[in-house]
Amino acid sequence: MDPVPVWMMRQAGRHLPEYREVRAKARDFLDFCYSPSLAAEATLQPVRRYGMDGAILFADILLILDAMGRNVRFIEGEGPRVDPATKASELSQVPIEKILARLAPVGETVERVRASLDNSTTLIGFAGSPWTVGVYAIEGRGGTDKADSRKFGYRHPEELDGMLEQLVEASAHYLLMQANAGADALMLFESWAEGLPEDAFERWVISPTAKLVRRVRELGVKQPIIGFPRGAGGLVIDYAERTGVNAVGLDTAIPLKRIAAALPKGMAVQGNLDPMRLVAGGADMEARVREIITALKGRPHIFNLGHGVTPETPIPHVESVLRTIRSMT
Repeated sequence: MDPVPVWMMRQAGRHLPEYREVRAKARDFLDFCYSPSLAAEATLQPVRRYGMDGAILFADILLILDAMGRNVRFIEGEGPRVDPATKASELSQVPIEKILARLAPVGETVERVRASLDNSTTLIGFAGSPWTVGVYAIEGRGGTDKADSRKFGYRHPEELDGMLEQLVEASAHYLLMQANAGADALMLFESWAEGLPEDAFERWVISPTAKLVRRVRELGVKQPIIGFPRGAGGLVIDYAERTGVNAVGLDTAIPLKRIAAALPKGMAVQGNLDPMRLVAGGADMEARVREIITALKGRPHIFNLGHGVTPETPIPHVESVLRTIRSMT
């Protein structure tokens, strides 16, 4: 039996010294993302160092809002800031053609990476899911409890629906661009799925995601799509059954055996080692790696973390995870 394929969310990032060297060449984070030579190098670094089975495009989920005219900027020590929007019309002011022109460097990054990778390594493109990107658009920043977005959705449901529709259309064309540039798979990051009641999860997460997947397929994209509704809990089953994704990412808190048994038969799963266990390392980490693989045996599985690699992660711990996985043949 072949080893389970592995890549890690945020594998191209601040835990690598070579990443920090490349990052220092960019004026700021947006400049980094829009510089194909730098972004391609950051994408390739963890594949070179670790031999990962997948390369994840180096970009950011907020580039779509930047291209839609929301003045995205990243403030050192504070994170992203966005000019807030509370009307669908505020997200429809820039035509699709101009959005794609702004995002064209990302397509060039994909082309560069695909040309540099061996065919056995999967290149994963991505976008933020509509609700998650919508939260940033409404609140103007990350790191919140999403209270303002939820109140807005309850008070102005049709307006929020309209905003999500705008994000569906723009994101679909963005994903098409990545697919045409050479991405082998696409991932939808629903980073703010946590804490939503069932009816809100249906309206703000499942429905827009299903529309996005359908629109991407209408545009002719054939590549598999991975959905990652972080913090969805038991609602991840509804998400997997009804959004049209081909694989589902499982976060750290998902009880693997119970959820895996309830997911659609044959659906691939991705996950879900705790990033803090990766930081801690040792025999306990290696044992947990084996437990995850054993729990998901019998269905397609992509080994990953339940969230992203953190800056303090020791490189030898990542190497230990890979050795453990590849010894389980």
